[in-house]
Amino acid sequence: MRNLKVIHYLLIGFIGLLSCKDSPKKIIKTEPIIFKKEGALQIFDSKKDSLLATIDIEIADSDYETQTGLMYRSAMKLSEGMLFIFPDEAMHSFYMKNTEIPLDLIFIKKNHSIANIQENAQPYDESSVSSKVPVQYVLEVNAGLVEKWGVEVGDSIAFEKL
Repeated sequence: MRNLKVIHYLLIGFIGLLSCKDSPKKIIKTEPIIFKKEGALQIFDSKKDSLLATIDIEIADSDYETQTGLMYRSAMKLSEGMLFIFPDEAMHSFYMKNTEIPLDLIFIKKNHSIANIQENAQPYDESSVSSKVPVQYVLEVNAGLVEKWGVEVGDSIAFEKL
């Protein structure tokens, strides 16, 4: 009798396992995150007092925006960038978690001068990229643009919000 109960429970368990077939996977379609022009930014060569570049910017100034940044975006035009605006000048660190495109990060002081540059931050890299000095702004652009434009520490930016 005891063996019958064990067999009964094993049979119920086996039937239960068989009935737990993989259900069809649900495909969740999400809308791609698109660039939203919220201003324009210029980068100036401090030595020659000349314009190096002008780009359209999306602005990240809320907690959610500064934490999310350019995550989950598959591309960005060469004429676009994201400007992070923090309330005060402080040390800031970034990482490339869930960021699909390589980026150049330009760390900018409160007076709009460029304090530090991190070129070619790689997609999905969770290593910390530090401003190394207190900054109030960070500009993210496609990797390679800092070199192409000739941007250097000491250059400056000007921007306007729409």
